[in-house]
Amino acid sequence: MNDEFGSAYANSLARDHVLGALGNRTASQALNDGERPRDVWTALCDDMDVPLSRRLGADDRAAPGAAAGPSASR
Repeated sequence: MNDEFGSAYANSLARDHVLGALGNRTASQALNDGERPRDVWTALCDDMDVPLSRRLGADDRAAPGAAAGPSASR
């Protein structure tokens, strides 16, 4: 969530934004009730119109076999 919304807004969304697809619960409530994180994330993305291309989050890891870049030292 932080990658897409920034940490402050992500925390607010998780705590305050009610999602009809999750039975009118917030993301935090749904997770606490045992919903799968993937299902919660999908419901949140649908509700906030996050494009499919950004639903996997930031990924700066090198692909297998790719030349090592700055993130390779992590």
